[in-house]
Amino acid sequence: MTEVSDREPPRRRVPGPARPVRSGGGRRPGPGARPARRPGPPRPAPRAFRLGSPRPRLRMIGLALTLVLAAFVVRLLQVQAVDAGTYSAKAEQNRYVVHTLPAERGGITDRNGVALATTVDSYDITAEPTMFTREQLKVDDGPEQAAALLAPILGQDQEQLAKVLRPKNRELRYVRLARRQTPQVWNQIKDLKTALTAKAETDRATVNVLAGVFADPSSKRVYPGGDLAAGILGWVGADGKGGGGLERKLDTTLAGEDGKIRYAQSGGRQVPTAGSTETPAVPGSDVELTIDRDIQWAAQHAISEQVEKSKADGGYVIVQDTTTGEILAMANSPGFDPGDLAHADPAALGNAALQDAFEPGSTAKVLSMAAVLEENVATPGTHITVPNRLKRGDRLFKDDIDHPTWYLTLNGVLAKSSNIGTIMATGELGKTQAEANKVLYSYLRKFGLGGYSGLGFPGETKGILAPPDQWSTSQQYTIPFGQGVSVNALQAASIYSTVANGGVRIEPTLVRGTKGADGRFTPAPEPKKTRVTSEKTAKTLSQMLESVVDDEEGTGTKARIPGYRVAGKTGTANRVDPATGKYHGYTSSFAGFAPADKPRVTVYCAIQNATEGSYFGGQICGPIYKQVMEFALKTLQVPPTGAAPARLPVTFKP
Repeated sequence: MTEVSDREPPRRRVPGPARPVRSGGGRRPGPGARPARRPGPPRPAPRAFRLGSPRPRLRMIGLALTLVLAAFVVRLLQVQAVDAGTYSAKAEQNRYVVHTLPAERGGITDRNGVALATTVDSYDITAEPTMFTREQLKVDDGPEQAAALLAPILGQDQEQLAKVLRPKNRELRYVRLARRQTPQVWNQIKDLKTALTAKAETDRATVNVLAGVFADPSSKRVYPGGDLAAGILGWVGADGKGGGGLERKLDTTLAGEDGKIRYAQSGGRQVPTAGSTETPAVPGSDVELTIDRDIQWAAQHAISEQVEKSKADGGYVIVQDTTTGEILAMANSPGFDPGDLAHADPAALGNAALQDAFEPGSTAKVLSMAAVLEENVATPGTHITVPNRLKRGDRLFKDDIDHPTWYLTLNGVLAKSSNIGTIMATGELGKTQAEANKVLYSYLRKFGLGGYSGLGFPGETKGILAPPDQWSTSQQYTIPFGQGVSVNALQAASIYSTVANGGVRIEPTLVRGTKGADGRFTPAPEPKKTRVTSEKTAKTLSQMLESVVDDEEGTGTKARIPGYRVAGKTGTANRVDPATGKYHGYTSSFAGFAPADKPRVTVYCAIQNATEGSYFGGQICGPIYKQVMEFALKTLQVPPTGAAPARLPVTFKP
């Protein structure tokens, strides 16, 4: 146990101030010694730093994050809910591609099924410009490289191709580089694409710059006969639509209905697993014409040769079946190749035989004779004394040659093509000249003058025939012999077909029928038929027209065909120059049919402004008539009748 003391504890000794210590046994410091540092006043204790509250900063960060998240939520709602349809449509548009499946255009054949216009497979070469950008190809000159490869194959300018492949609109996804290229052209491009793809797989430095080039199946119109029947057929434009002739008139029938195909694509290629929808194209119908290819060729060859020989402005030949009204040939010179319009003369496009209006001249005298016979004013043997000159109104009329007084029958007036005799005969159609004009006008209209033929052909003219109360003093006497009235070549041919058909006019036709995709043939509607004169009058006119060719005094002797009886009429008319509207040059023509006593074929020929050689219709058109008629009769296997000609009198003794 510890013992406790009650004494005070000892006090602690407090040390006093320290004395300086002398070094070296009490020696003073030397001059180089550092003096001892005396202690200074005590330093204050370091102040403690206190951190601020983190709560304000956390609130600011939280608010910022909340605003960002709110913006994302609002945008998400806009994309997913408000504008969902719009973005979905854009996605569909970019993902899905719709291509048109062109319908195959129907063909055009002649009456025997020979192709005149047909369609062959072709391709439209296309491209997607977005696949030629640097982002896609990793090169800057992708369009230029592609253009250098494509230009020689497509036959186009390299710089222009490069511009097309690098359009100003960077979002453009489709351009057409070339239309209607042959399968061989596309095969060249396809082989080149394949080669570049194979090389790119082994050589990373190689880029397939043609990856964005594609082909759309298309079709190309081909005309096997070149310029044969071009005026009838017309042509097909770059848009695939008919641009003229029957190609235009029958475009809806020939074109059919295009189809469509829709499929998903990626990188310009179809995604096979995404499915597709297709509406098949409906092919157009084939059209069978009344034209005979061989007769068309003969007519075209004959008129082209004569136009060139005569150095004429142009000419036309019409060949028509008198019993049906079907047109067997319609030839124009100059012509054009519908498959090569780039080198065609713009003035030659169209169908001049239907589009040119001209004064027919003496070939129209058959109309005056038809009126005189039908109205029982005269007979073929009626005597008409024809002077050298005839004064009517304010004019003095003459025939094409100076002659002494002729003593002609009405048949002789037609055979010798007397203008004066025709004026005198038609003057008997009425008690006054005004009445005679009205009667003559009625027959002109019945024969089809002053109206459309019924073909409905694009650009067809109906000619010019003023009402009789508007005929000038001159026209009252010139219209009976074919001046002062205008027709087209088909109207002129139809006049003679009407006479050949016993006085019944049949509207001319060019189309026999159509054949649809199902192979079923649909014949064309029956043409309209109109009785113009009696059968007796038509037969008499045929005999009178035969005198023009058969009689030695007739003007159409060059149109004779050995073994056949031929009826015809020459024509030489003053020609109105379309450029000046004034008379300049002549329209030379010949019209007729054969066999005269049992007609089957009508041929009409006209040449405009022959400048070399003869310009008389009998001299330059008579031989064409003979050449074409002979060929047509042989082609159709029409035999001669063997009957003797009527040989009506031409003159009489006073």
